[in-house]
Amino acid sequence: MTDSGAGAVPSAVDMPRDSVLADTFVMLADTLVDDYDVVEFLQRLAGACVHLLGATAAGLLLADQRGGLAVVASSSEETRLLEVFQLQSNEGPCLDCVSSGAPVVCSDLDDEKQRWPRFVPVAADAGFRAVVAVPMRLRSEVVGGLNLFYATPQAGFVPDQRLAQALADVATIGILQQRASHRSLVLVEQLQQALNSRVTIEQAKGVLAERHSIDMDAAFASIRHYARNHNEKLTKVALAVVGGDLDPVSA
Repeated sequence: MTDSGAGAVPSAVDMPRDSVLADTFVMLADTLVDDYDVVEFLQRLAGACVHLLGATAAGLLLADQRGGLAVVASSSEETRLLEVFQLQSNEGPCLDCVSSGAPVVCSDLDDEKQRWPRFVPVAADAGFRAVVAVPMRLRSEVVGGLNLFYATPQAGFVPDQRLAQALADVATIGILQQRASHRSLVLVEQLQQALNSRVTIEQAKGVLAERHSIDMDAAFASIRHYARNHNEKLTKVALAVVGGDLDPVSA
């Protein structure tokens, strides 16, 4: 399968790290000059971060019109559910990162049980023992967070943290690109559209999972596969699934 649209990130895990890094920054740069699917863009970024930064999983949160946060992309269903739990319980490293605008580095979650008493056991049950969260920011404006989860305790996070922040910063520039005279309006509309799109995609995943007795990751993979092969945006495919007009698993 060949990705269509701007900046596809290779999925082959045996590609040299430098090649994946170069392709990722090409993808990020493409958002500055081309129309692009924000949700698919962030989904690819989550997958690239897992490869580049040696993380077990990655997720991204974006702020909505009212300043609340929502999960927009994740490398696995378990990660998405953990991110949702953070939002529901109002506790965790990713929330601290976004609220402070500063990175949160936790090399061993066992050391943070008092700081995040509800989050730590849930993260452990999901198989995670360490977290790095970096803000998606442009100067003083924070629009979300990039979160990296690790299955084992970590040490020496500084190099990976710097690269994670660089990826998040460039992604933020892409999300916030707009004409200066319409900056505030475009920002609100673009972020809200991405959040609304994610709701539709989650509904479509549920429809396919129920219809074909598959897990949510497989359902999402089928939606992405169809969208790429037919040069369609994820939201359009998801709307067709929810409306009963398309079954990408059988297509």
